[in-house]
Amino acid sequence: MQKALAPIQPFQTSWLSHMALLMVCLFAFSYSASISAFAQTATKTDNQYKPERSGLKPASPPQPQISWRVENPFRFFKDAADTSIHRATWEALSDQERAYPVLSSEHALSRRIKRGWASRIYENTCWDARSNRHKCGKTGESYIAPTQHKVVAQLENVTDAAEVTCTWLTAPLHLKKRLRGQAIAQPCHIPARLEIPYPHGAKVEVEIGGRQVARIVVKVTDLLIVGMGDSFASGEGNPDFPVRFSPERTLDYGNGDEDSLQDLSGYPVRVGSWRKIGDAAFVKENAQWIGRACHRSLYSHQLRAALQLAIEQPHRAVTYVGLACSGAEVTFGMFLRYKGNEWVPNPPEYSQISAAARAQCGGKQARELDLPEAYHIKGAIKDLKGGLVLSKCERKKARKIDLLFVSIGGNDIGFSRLLANAILTDKTMLRGLGGWMGQVHGKDQAKAALAALPKRYKSLNRAFHNLLHIPWRQSDRVILTAYPSLALLGDGSKVCPDGSIGMEVAPEFSLSSKRAAESQEVAEKLNDVMKQSAKKHGWSFAEAHRPMFIGRGICAGFFHHAFSSADDLRFPRKINGKWLPYNPAHYRPYVPRQRWFRTPNDAFLTGNFHVSASILQKVLKLKSLRWFQLLLASTYSGAFHPTAEGQAAIADAVVAKSRHVLEKYGQ
Repeated sequence: MQKALAPIQPFQTSWLSHMALLMVCLFAFSYSASISAFAQTATKTDNQYKPERSGLKPASPPQPQISWRVENPFRFFKDAADTSIHRATWEALSDQERAYPVLSSEHALSRRIKRGWASRIYENTCWDARSNRHKCGKTGESYIAPTQHKVVAQLENVTDAAEVTCTWLTAPLHLKKRLRGQAIAQPCHIPARLEIPYPHGAKVEVEIGGRQVARIVVKVTDLLIVGMGDSFASGEGNPDFPVRFSPERTLDYGNGDEDSLQDLSGYPVRVGSWRKIGDAAFVKENAQWIGRACHRSLYSHQLRAALQLAIEQPHRAVTYVGLACSGAEVTFGMFLRYKGNEWVPNPPEYSQISAAARAQCGGKQARELDLPEAYHIKGAIKDLKGGLVLSKCERKKARKIDLLFVSIGGNDIGFSRLLANAILTDKTMLRGLGGWMGQVHGKDQAKAALAALPKRYKSLNRAFHNLLHIPWRQSDRVILTAYPSLALLGDGSKVCPDGSIGMEVAPEFSLSSKRAAESQEVAEKLNDVMKQSAKKHGWSFAEAHRPMFIGRGICAGFFHHAFSSADDLRFPRKINGKWLPYNPAHYRPYVPRQRWFRTPNDAFLTGNFHVSASILQKVLKLKSLRWFQLLLASTYSGAFHPTAEGQAAIADAVVAKSRHVLEKYGQ
């Protein structure tokens, strides 16, 4: 009888069955892995995977993080949009252009804005001309001592950021209870504008769906930069809003002085419906300055250097105090009150040192100190003997000055008088005329003044440390700026030739190459004295710009067949009903050009300084004043001073020195 087969029990198989099942599983796993690998290979990106020895391995996705920048890093501009123009211009520069960032930016801006970039913003700064001090608006916030900064923060590395809501939270670090600020909820792709306490900073957190995804400590570095000095520092020759000229109308300046019969008709004239020089309609069309008495301009190399330092670091802000004044000396200007070189109803009330000390105090009261013996250096500086009263802010109340830009010394040795000696013809009566033009003298008088200059710098050094609290061990925070050469050609061994090229605006002007060479000799000695004094007192000395001015002086350009009015050295006049060589209405003071100094022709077409007849009558006793207005319009308008391009080149040298100093002190 055949034995019956035993029934198969659940989950019980023979060894053959086991082998078959194992083969099926291995095949299924291999097929699944192949399909998965193919899909991953087809969708992977370089950021998700990195090749390794064992194959392709997925990397961790980037974590959300917070980036931030100061919204308005240059606080002297009220509107952050005005600062953003300069920041965007700088960010667009090539690596090569960034070697000279201010000059490259000036070129870019001047090509885009015909009247110059300052013409759009000069009325919206933190300088109040009525009170002659730095302040912003009516908020009560101190310009000198800010309590907060607005920053723009962005959350990065968030997928579908526009569809996700981020909640921004801030907690001031100086509060013991760490109270949170107002929560800001908005789509994650939109930057958040946050108010950050200064100087302590705040902790910033971002939450998504109630879960913290990123946090960071935000602290703003705010630098106080003070600019002091003379016309080269103020920006003389570069009004924020230059004069505009009529395309048709002309002016007759008479026949020159009593000894001249030269016809002075057919001259360019301002736009407007004015009837005579000095009336209300004429004055309305004046060139405009942020500081009219001192011809202080936004094109000043000191301001441009401070602006560049502000925009190139996202976590930095700059509080800028500009005090430079055209015509200032170490004595009248820095130590003693100087009212500027243009009449205004409310001239500067304090010397630059006192004004800087009062600015340091912010809204606090600065003391007035009678210092009869401290700064005249044993009687060597006679103007500072007796009656010297200066302001000083107590150290514990005074805000620390991080950088002090200084340009001074040229007027102390009478350099403008040397220029007058080089350009005024021997026959003109102006050689014996003081007052407006200043006494004319040669290199012998200048050498005597040069010998006395080191003691003036010594006196200044005492004031910087004792009155403005610059630490003695940090003297290099003072940056003294060298003067560029005015008329060098070729390799720097030659000067501009004899002639009236660039100066035919007035018959009294004619350059003497010999006298210009003498002036250049004095200028080199001045540079040596400045450099030696800076070294002695531990100051930084900015002079890298000087070689750049060779070949770009007052005679650089074309006298025949110029490609543009910018490089045309000739002066436009209307003869027989036609403007020659060009219509003055087409003149552009701020387009790039070969020369970096204002000629008398350029000065007339840029600043066009005139005064009322009543003021002239008080100063001069002349039969005819109209011809003298012509001299003022071509000299007091900034002749022989750097153009905006020249100022920008100087600013780059100051920026380079400033970076070195700030890096040294961890700023």
